[in-house]
Amino acid sequence: MAFARRYLPSLSLLQAFEAVIRTGSTVAAARELNLTQGTVSRLVQSLEAQLGTPLFLRQRKRLHPTDAALAYAEDIRRGLDAIGRATLRLTASPGGGTLALAILPTFGTHWLAPRLPGFLKQNPGITINLATRLRPFDFEAEGFDAAIHFGGPTWPRAEHLTLFHERVIAVCSPEFLARHAVARAGDLPGLPLLQLETRPQAWQVWLDHHGAAGSAPRGMVFDQFATMMQAAIHGIGVALLPAFLAGPALADGILVRAFGDAVPGGGSYHLVWPEGRGDPAPLAAFRDWLAAECAGL
Repeated sequence: MAFARRYLPSLSLLQAFEAVIRTGSTVAAARELNLTQGTVSRLVQSLEAQLGTPLFLRQRKRLHPTDAALAYAEDIRRGLDAIGRATLRLTASPGGGTLALAILPTFGTHWLAPRLPGFLKQNPGITINLATRLRPFDFEAEGFDAAIHFGGPTWPRAEHLTLFHERVIAVCSPEFLARHAVARAGDLPGLPLLQLETRPQAWQVWLDHHGAAGSAPRGMVFDQFATMMQAAIHGIGVALLPAFLAGPALADGILVRAFGDAVPGGGSYHLVWPEGRGDPAPLAAFRDWLAAECAGL
């Protein structure tokens, strides 16, 4: 590490360079960093001198980043993000009891959040920082300690704990069902079927499970379950929702079953964490608590 540090630029140089790349000009970067344009220009020039290579082509008083500079900026941005997350963890919990967790938006809002007070009560020294992510990411690039995702246990370079297998229910508003008679599963393809962007085959799997012939029709597409549920509540169509999400709405009567009981949803929810990082106490406590919460689900 001593050898590498000889070539490590100062944080001020890297921040100025990254800001210029991201904002597109030294003027905008200076405004963001609360510096003068001249200072930002000198910082960039100092970085170029230290690296021994030009990062920008200067044409008509404008800076045009080289291809190498754009690639370098991506690496620097990840590094700055990691430093920021580490600082947030330390300041939020000086004792080191912090867990940076990536979650799925709907799962986090409707399943995890209502249960978190119980965890925090059992573990008063631990702070959990939450961030939503809809798609898989690289643990090394984003710096999370763990993530909760849906699908199979296939996250690269990670260990996992399966929480529970998803089951989905076909639901709609009471008013919608009153307007559309549904006597069998085969009646649903003739109705507006709401779909999730990340699960284009969900309705086809549901129809196959119920022995309904024909292909699933097209319908409105949503990027999150929560938005799709609201559309169903307001009578736009029939939605396939996870049982944990549909349950409270069914109990309140604002949604009803369109047809059938809950069926397998084609995947499971998993807690995943990077392999080879040991077993930090906050992660171990959260994993044990999740395992107990999901027992029997």
